[in-house]
Amino acid sequence: MEEVTLYTRGGCGLCDEMKVELIRRGYRVREVDIDTDEALIRQYGWDIPVVYRADGSLLAKHRLPPDQHYRHDLTNPANHSS
Repeated sequence: MEEVTLYTRGGCGLCDEMKVELIRRGYRVREVDIDTDEALIRQYGWDIPVVYRADGSLLAKHRLPPDQHYRHDLTNPANHSS
């Protein structure tokens, strides 16, 4: 299970949705409340949620990209019953 860091703040509905979706996709989520650190507030402001992988690469900003496995299953005619 890959760990990711979710930059968030209290009262952010989009952040809550992001966390739920990350967990649904099998990620282990470490949350960082940007409101606890002035530098993070300056860096992110209202530009959240932001998710980084453990290696520091950006996974998502505001919304996750489509779940490719799920999209593949929906678009593959072999997976549709007749």
